[in-house]
Amino acid sequence: MDIRRALPADLPAVSDIYGREAREGHATFDVEPRPMALWEEKLAASGPGEHFLVAEHEGEVIGHAGATSYRPKPAYRHTRESWVYVAPGHQGLGTGRALYDALLTLLADDDVHLVVAGVALPNDASLALHRAVGFEEVGTMREVGRKFDRWIDLVWLQKVLA
Repeated sequence: MDIRRALPADLPAVSDIYGREAREGHATFDVEPRPMALWEEKLAASGPGEHFLVAEHEGEVIGHAGATSYRPKPAYRHTRESWVYVAPGHQGLGTGRALYDALLTLLADDDVHLVVAGVALPNDASLALHRAVGFEEVGTMREVGRKFDRWIDLVWLQKVLA
């Protein structure tokens, strides 16, 4: 498996991985796939702490991760929100961990102070991944989203980098 910066040619696979989760899962509160323009925008982002990585195995993109600004206010400039999505069939095999290890190293090199992540429940595998790379739970928002005719809780986690 190779972890690297995302390229334009990776975007259809990235979109497919995320789109499946939007349509069938609850790890995102999106209910439809995001437009390609959004992925292109993430790819073009180049400021400190703006990263977009993919995991590639045998020429196939099997996961993606990244970080963006937490909120558009100056006091939050040292905080980033992260995401990791792994394709079915590659979950539980270390792909998410490899993506997070690379992403957190890049963020630390950018002098990012804090990384936050939201995990929709239930998702024991994602919680375990976040704990394994050093995130700690800081709170739960109860019934914050509604998808598939049910209310979904969201756990917030954070990791202090510097």
